Amino acid sequence: MKTITPKQQAIYIAVFSTIVTVVSGLAIHFFAKGINFYIDLVFVGLLEFFIVYLIVFYSLNNFIFNRLKPIYKTIHSINFTEGSLKRDLEEKDRDIVKDVQDDVLIWAKRKTREIAQLRQLEKYRREFVGNVSHELKTPIFNIQGYISTLLDGGIEDEAINKLYLEKADKSVNRMISIVNDLESISRLESGELKLDMKKFNLVKLVEDIFEDLEMLASERKIKLRFAATPNGPIYVFADRKRIQEAMNNLIVNSIKYGRTGGTTTIDFHDMDDVVLVEIEDNGIGIAEKDLPRIFERFYRTDKSRSREMGGTGLGLSIVKHIIEAHSQTINVRSKPNSGSTFTFSLANAGANSESNFML
Repeated sequence: MKTITPKQQAIYIAVFSTIVTVVSGLAIHFFAKGINFYIDLVFVGLLEFFIVYLIVFYSLNNFIFNRLKPIYKTIHSINFTEGSLKRDLEEKDRDIVKDVQDDVLIWAKRKTREIAQLRQLEKYRREFVGNVSHELKTPIFNIQGYISTLLDGGIEDEAINKLYLEKADKSVNRMISIVNDLESISRLESGELKLDMKKFNLVKLVEDIFEDLEMLASERKIKLRFAATPNGPIYVFADRKRIQEAMNNLIVNSIKYGRTGGTTTIDFHDMDDVVLVEIEDNGIGIAEKDLPRIFERFYRTDKSRSREMGGTGLGLSIVKHIIEAHSQTINVRSKPNSGSTFTFSLANAGANSESNFML
């Protein structure tokens, strides 16, 4: 059923009052004669109509206004003025009650989404704080144990003093890695870390990474190679240092979680505006349930093996932030025991000048 407006209600009441007045007058003066009487009756009826109409209309307007004002200020903003609300009430043929109902429903849905997001962020915050505490607790307790042993007389024992100092140093380095990685993510998220965008040869960058990781790969008997020998340089426009950090993280992961005697393959695809980079391994793979979360901070698919490998659990999160800071995307395909393929894009510099790729 449609809700009538204040103006319509005022008209209905005024007409009703006028009819009552006219009918009453006719009944009282049923036998009265003369044209002046009827003229006076019509005049009185019209006068009453306008008086009743004005009183009822403005009374209803003020009544509704006083009750809608706090609602509008809540669902729109505290800056919603009284004048704008009054103009809305007086707008021709507008069903203000229905409009308020619609606005309240929209506002309620928006607030429901915001509350859900806040709860999700609160859950994420709790998990994050718990993860940071857990990751730092292990090296701290290790350092405490080594130092306590040395203070209790172990410093005099040549069989353990150097060994424990080396282990304490290793734990300190692990703490430093965690803190540095957290700092990198925070700076990337806040925008404090400015990218040094330049044109550079992506093939040469990968060759440098292969050279740096040659020893680690040989220990795991994993071969680092290109899918096909590049015909020449492949130029991209990006921050070389950050892309090197991202690719280094991905390739190190492929080595750590690859099969002994396996391969890590790098492939490039020219997609006109972007160059698609694929890093593929034939390692242990990732379970389907873990795929949506692998870029989260501290998320590990195999926690015991990850810590054994010395990872901080922040590498993939840093990679994602670096790629997104370049306004590009990264994706992963993987199946257990079938390896993983990480794919991301970079702005294709090609033979064009750097000015064509300025952000």
